[in-house]
Amino acid sequence: MTDPLAFLAGGGEAARMIRARDWTGHPLGPPETWPAEFRAALSLVLNSPESMILAWGPDLHFFFNDTYFPLLGPRLPWAMGARFDAVWADAWEQAKPIIDAAQAGQPERFVDLPWQLDTDRGARDTWWTFSYSRVLDADGAVAGLFILTNETTGRVLADAALVESRAQLETALAELGRLNGTLAQQVADRTADRNALWTLSSDMMLRSLFDGTIMAVNPAWTEVLGWQADELIGTNLMALVHPDDLDRTTEGAGRLAAGERLTRFDNRYRHRDGSYRWISWAARPGEGVINAVGRDFTAERERADALAAAEEALRQSQKMEAVGQLTGGLAHDFNNLLAGISGSLELIQTRLSQGRMMDVDRYINAAQGAARRAAALTHRLLAFSRRQTLDPKPTDVNRLVAGMEELIRRTVGPSIAVEVAGEPGLWPALVDPPQLENALLNLCINARDAMPEGGRIAIRTANTRLDTEAAQRHDMPPGPYLSLCVTDTGTGMPPEVVARVFEPFFTTKPLGQGTGLGLSMIYGFAQQSGGQVRIDSEVGRGTTVCLYLPRHGGAVPDEDPLATLGAPPRAAPGETVLVVDDEPTVRMLVTEVLEDLGYTAIEAADGVAGLKVLQSDVRIDLLVTDVGLPGGMNGRQMAEAGREKRPGLKVLFITGYAEATVLGHGQLAPGMQVITKPFVVEVLGARIREMIGHSPLPHS
Repeated sequence: MTDPLAFLAGGGEAARMIRARDWTGHPLGPPETWPAEFRAALSLVLNSPESMILAWGPDLHFFFNDTYFPLLGPRLPWAMGARFDAVWADAWEQAKPIIDAAQAGQPERFVDLPWQLDTDRGARDTWWTFSYSRVLDADGAVAGLFILTNETTGRVLADAALVESRAQLETALAELGRLNGTLAQQVADRTADRNALWTLSSDMMLRSLFDGTIMAVNPAWTEVLGWQADELIGTNLMALVHPDDLDRTTEGAGRLAAGERLTRFDNRYRHRDGSYRWISWAARPGEGVINAVGRDFTAERERADALAAAEEALRQSQKMEAVGQLTGGLAHDFNNLLAGISGSLELIQTRLSQGRMMDVDRYINAAQGAARRAAALTHRLLAFSRRQTLDPKPTDVNRLVAGMEELIRRTVGPSIAVEVAGEPGLWPALVDPPQLENALLNLCINARDAMPEGGRIAIRTANTRLDTEAAQRHDMPPGPYLSLCVTDTGTGMPPEVVARVFEPFFTTKPLGQGTGLGLSMIYGFAQQSGGQVRIDSEVGRGTTVCLYLPRHGGAVPDEDPLATLGAPPRAAPGETVLVVDDEPTVRMLVTEVLEDLGYTAIEAADGVAGLKVLQSDVRIDLLVTDVGLPGGMNGRQMAEAGREKRPGLKVLFITGYAEATVLGHGQLAPGMQVITKPFVVEVLGARIREMIGHSPLPHS
């Protein structure tokens, strides 16, 4: 059976568009009904490699081949079979007279005719070469138009550009002819200007090879460095560079050889008299050479160095002033405390020799009180310097504040109201609870002293997340923190006082009513705990001091309501403690405490002797050792070496302060704890019992 659409065979994408279109209701009807003349003409168009159009019927319905696609632009999807005046509506007024003439039998060929059309490259001016021919049916009537068309925009524009270029060339040649007469004079003038600049400039000018060989220098070299040009030409620039700047200068020459420009490069060059001058260079690479201009800025550099030296001297002076203030205040307080201790001991000795036992207890209590105050002073100093021994534990700060509330109320007195607001769900902190209690109590005492006529203290806790901006304001790393803030309604402080409140021994209280270490201790404690303390105060409006502590990710253990500090528990039979301390008095005291509690005590004066005991077969339930020991082995090293033979060895470090390098920045291995000197006998006994446990260890 013959295919009624065989005339579309080989017609490419255009033929596919004809097949795909729904011709229902179209004036030409479906393709299989089209007359033979139409089919033949359309087959010719579809199979031609030239850009062709067939407009058929009285309404000139538009048909085209694949080569014509680019010329349709946005019309392509709907143009096949549409009316000519719809497809080219934007050019219809120009096209209609040509079409009418062709249909009347007056065909004409047009060359480079300008049109403004929407093509696939957008609306623009275009040029075309085309011809319109009418197609007659079997009766000789006009059935349609055959159009052969080609866009000539590219050639037309190229021809126009060529004409323009020729005109410009002719103009340029005329101008060149005019300038040619003065060019030699201009070159001479510019050469003279350049030579004058080279000769008269106070800046050093240089041309050298990339290996440093000097090719040319200007007279400024003689003025700045004292060398004549003939002494420098042919020598190597690096011979003049200061030895300390040589590597950096070689590296800079390498960057220039790689094509980089140097806008500012400073180094020193040797003067003929042996001194050195600071030269600031701007340099750029050329064809195998370096072109550079240098300025002597030795005087400016010396002034800057002198200013830096003066600033450093000022900082050193301020440091020495702070040290003098610290040592003076420390000596004052300690001399008072030592006077109390030594005086009490002398009176005890006198009364014992007199047989008067009645007053001995009073003198003992006075000496112990002075000793406790001295210990508190050292703890405050160590807190300020961030070297106190901390025993951090996961802590519920809300619980800690609640436990302190009654003590705070009694301390500040009835004329001051105390408000406590703890945030529900407060994050835990990893801190030393007694030190945090001490800090909170100090803040409340300071607040009380700022309100002699009474007032209000507000203690608040909160969860706080510091973003980058807020962390910068607080001088802390970004992240989650919990805050403990104490606010009073007291007298407040001016900015110049607020700026100094964390300095050691700085106090606004009258003489004898404060050491000036309270806030510096709190500052040191917060820093050592990984946090920060910030103060906000205004005269007449009160003060707020906030402690920021990092959030701890672990859980807080439940409190043991039965845990109380009473008489030290007695040792189990056979329990043995090794005591290592280079101070005989401390060693004697610890040993006597242990023996009074029923322990067997073994003494060693240094780490080497202690390690020998640990490496023996004697039973050791606990090692009690000072951190700092003589003989090249500290307490931490001895304990770790002892654990190689005794993996389960428990260790209690005793120290006056925590050396971070020894105790691992507060991170102790399981089974290791620390207690600070001086200590209460009951506390030492309870800690020993706690660490040993109720079941004696094997003595392996």
